[in-house]
Amino acid sequence: MGAEELWDVSTGEGVKIAVVDTGVTETPSLKGRVLAGKDVTGLKGGALDDYLGHGTTMAELIAGSGRGGGLKGLAPGAKVISYRLTMTGAPGKGKDKGRKNNPEDAEVIRAAADSDARIISMSFTSPLMNPSVAEAVKYAASKGKLMFAGVGNDAQKKNFIGYPAAYPNVTGVSSADKSGKVAKYSEFGKYVDLAAPGRNLPQWCDATFRSYCDGEGGTSASTAIASASAALIWSKHPNWTANQVLRVLIDTAGRSWPKDKPSDYLGYGLVRPAPNLLKNRGNPGPPDIDPLTNKKTPGVGTSPTAPSKDSPTKPSAPASQPAKDDAAAGQPAGAVSSSKSDDGDNQLWIITGAVAAVAIIGGGAFAVVRNRRNA
Repeated sequence: MGAEELWDVSTGEGVKIAVVDTGVTETPSLKGRVLAGKDVTGLKGGALDDYLGHGTTMAELIAGSGRGGGLKGLAPGAKVISYRLTMTGAPGKGKDKGRKNNPEDAEVIRAAADSDARIISMSFTSPLMNPSVAEAVKYAASKGKLMFAGVGNDAQKKNFIGYPAAYPNVTGVSSADKSGKVAKYSEFGKYVDLAAPGRNLPQWCDATFRSYCDGEGGTSASTAIASASAALIWSKHPNWTANQVLRVLIDTAGRSWPKDKPSDYLGYGLVRPAPNLLKNRGNPGPPDIDPLTNKKTPGVGTSPTAPSKDSPTKPSAPASQPAKDDAAAGQPAGAVSSSKSDDGDNQLWIITGAVAAVAIIGGGAFAVVRNRRNA
């Protein structure tokens, strides 16, 4: 992705991302970058207490500064607002069998919709559609939010349609490696819209935040990278709507297959903020038409209300397919990777290293119509 070059143009400053996850702890890398949203878990602590380490990892991938040996995110000038919900591994909850039908998801998505976050990043998945969650997603879209969600990491066991990724108005993100191949664990189907790096990325080992672990970033990490990419573009074009930011991401995505035949594995391609940030490529198109459904987004006008400086509340307004990767994988929708670094001068500059090769695939602008989302 050539992040250091991108940062000369945009760091994501002025954009807030709602991280709906296991909570976000303010690590040295996230100091001054995290705001408290809502906690719907009923667990000890609050939105700024991560009971697993997963949400903090996603926040660092998005907006980490790299201080204290932590991750430097793709949008280090952005801020994150933490919304905590119950996920597999939550204390006292045991195995929740893939979060099959969790009603609190609707509550937390609505809370994020009522914040001044422009982007909602959801690194979780469920195999069941929930009408209340579907309505919450529709509400968030009407408030001008751009939503990303991981498609899931169980393709090797039982490939299922994952929600919230498959809801209309949510961009489903799959996981790819640095060569552009989809990870074999990444769920696939007509609801995959974009792909982003998700292999060999660091994660906090647990809630003690002592070290990072090796493993897989999965579609969770891919969702964070896609959200950060959107933040870079939105920061450069603050008067665009969510529809326009997403349309440019789709237009400029890296792919080697026909423009009008999205892949079931990588959707319209790998996210590449560089073509827009460095060369002004990508046509934003109409502000009120969702590029995934090709339908008008109710409630969305010419542009979203500009975000306020620090408040986490109060918004207002708004077919050839690529080869599958046969490398080993296997963690559920939020396992991640790499090694420990103890010192602030030894930052894990993951975005400029393992992720950089994603920009090798060609792209181009095209009209987007996803019939599968028109239901």
